[in-house]
Amino acid sequence: MTLSPKEIAGRDLSRERFQREVVEGCQPVVLRGLVADWPVVQAALAAPPRLQDYLSAFDAGTRVEAYLGSPAIAGKYYYGRELKGFNFERRMMKLPDALQLMEEALERSDAPSVYVGSVPTGEALPGFAAANPMPLLAPGVGPRIWLGTRSNVSCHHDTFDNIACVIAGRRRFTLFAPDLIGRLYVGPIDNTMAGAPVSLAASADGPEEGDFPLFEAIRGQALRVELQPGDALYLPKLWWHKVESLAPLNGLVNYWWDAFSAGPDAPYTSMLLAMIAIAERPLAERQAWKAFFDHYVFRTSGHPLAHLPPEQHGLLGPLKPENYARIRARVLHMLRGV
Repeated sequence: MTLSPKEIAGRDLSRERFQREVVEGCQPVVLRGLVADWPVVQAALAAPPRLQDYLSAFDAGTRVEAYLGSPAIAGKYYYGRELKGFNFERRMMKLPDALQLMEEALERSDAPSVYVGSVPTGEALPGFAAANPMPLLAPGVGPRIWLGTRSNVSCHHDTFDNIACVIAGRRRFTLFAPDLIGRLYVGPIDNTMAGAPVSLAASADGPEEGDFPLFEAIRGQALRVELQPGDALYLPKLWWHKVESLAPLNGLVNYWWDAFSAGPDAPYTSMLLAMIAIAERPLAERQAWKAFFDHYVFRTSGHPLAHLPPEQHGLLGPLKPENYARIRARVLHMLRGV
């Protein structure tokens, strides 16, 4: 049985309803037809050259990083043998040149696969965001564009919330929940294809790529969905996702933002600090700190000072308007060791 994310009609959403009914649930949701009216989607539906012409009209001449892979990798950008190096070439070029390579690949079976990802449109394609507006987010959340031939992007997670909008071709997403991390056989966090660690098990295409017994037990828990041009997917932070671009030419625009940020500090920063402060202490001490984290941070039994009047909560009171800055100042003071 194939499991699928919840689906709703994207065109029916207001920003308020999106926040209340989609984002606050912290679960993936397919937003069918959300951006079907975008001019870039209409250009891509007409023909690949129309997409190239449409994007080139916004081009600012910025150089972007392109991945080029031999036909042998079939668009799967991955590690080399024994996780040493990678199986593709990185090359800096102007975006129209990369688009030209993609168009040429449509006519040649021996052409390299080409992939350009995470390009901020504000820098590379000024005016694109205004012409193709995202009604569900604040104007300050800028889009990024992803373009390429057929590809298979390894299963990874992001530390921000994400709206991924298909503008050309088709995308298949395979999703795993954050709490499955211990069975996903995660690779190095500092030697990655594009900044995020990948699941070696969920990225594998067959048994020859490794034996992952813990993963086999959760393989059936994956959510799968295929998106057409104009469709979008809301993907909460820390959800693992493998992304396959299925058409000869594919394009996606995405938006990363922290839907629940109370300030400039990211949860991932806290995790890295906890790694150096706690991870290699004795098991008994780690368990003791886990109990304190559960009590004060994750609040599994409710507010840690619920037994006291609110005026006695001090730093554990509401973060805004004052406590966020107070706690942050105390942390920075302690890190400086003064």
